[in-house]
Amino acid sequence: MTEDRDLSTEFEEVVTPEELKSLKPGGTEGYIGFEPSGIPHIATGILWPRKINRLVDSGIRMRVLLADWHAMVNDKLDGDLARIRESGETIRRCMKAQGLYGEVEFVWASELVASSDYWGLLLQVAKNSNLSRIRRSLPIMGRSEEEADRDFSKYIYPLMQVTDIFYMKLDVAVGGMDQRHAHMLARDIAEKMDVKKPVSLHGPLLGSLKGSGRMDNFKKMSKSDPDSAIFMSDSPETVKRKIRSAFCPQGVVDGNPLAEIMRHLVIPYLGHEVTVDRPAAKGGPLSIRSYHEFESLYASGKIHPMDLKEAVASALNEMMEPSRSVFS
Repeated sequence: MTEDRDLSTEFEEVVTPEELKSLKPGGTEGYIGFEPSGIPHIATGILWPRKINRLVDSGIRMRVLLADWHAMVNDKLDGDLARIRESGETIRRCMKAQGLYGEVEFVWASELVASSDYWGLLLQVAKNSNLSRIRRSLPIMGRSEEEADRDFSKYIYPLMQVTDIFYMKLDVAVGGMDQRHAHMLARDIAEKMDVKKPVSLHGPLLGSLKGSGRMDNFKKMSKSDPDSAIFMSDSPETVKRKIRSAFCPQGVVDGNPLAEIMRHLVIPYLGHEVTVDRPAAKGGPLSIRSYHEFESLYASGKIHPMDLKEAVASALNEMMEPSRSVFS
């Protein structure tokens, strides 16, 4: 790999770091998949284009899978493929407007499934798994076992994700922490099929603006609850309104969705210092250069929640500006 291949600070988990370092520069194939299901929020629209670019900089040839068939199986947009494809095109245009490198290839799942070889491979994947293991993978699509029991196509979804990886002959599978089950399933099945195991890179999930919770109670931004997320189509005024009403306990960073946005999105990717415009009576403006600095200031009470909210809203609106024409 290139000398720039240390991705430990970019991702929450690398499975495994040793395998990642062993990949040869220039010949590494990676992908990340998105299920088109409406207007993208700031994780898809802002966070992931920058992380994908970082992967390209490190020597990985990246593809973005617009998982239209997966979205259909998962009943997104009422399973209407035409609407799903429109949503996927919106994701593509938004990511490009946010600076995604031109060499990143977009692939539709419908292109993959058009081949009989894909379904032959899926059957091999199925023969090397079992129902119990597939059941444990259902959280990747936000579904319960009870829902899958009523609609058996839900059990095919994890098999499709594994087949996507094998069919495209990928070295690296990228996704949020919610995709960990699928990637571990792929690694387990790869060992049984004697094919290369994908290195798995797991990025952060942005928590609900209403309160992200902690550990196994984590609540992420959700399209089903518009006020839980910032959408790339939100106007500057809507962004300010949502941020001002967001859960933001004073002096607490754990489980604080605005602290998470600062950590994972604003501080690393804004492109300049973050300004917190405190009143003169409270010490005046602050320039934040690192998350460690922010965490220390906020935990000690030197940044008030309202001042943090104004800073986050201003930074997000600045970052969203390049892609606003996509939704105008």
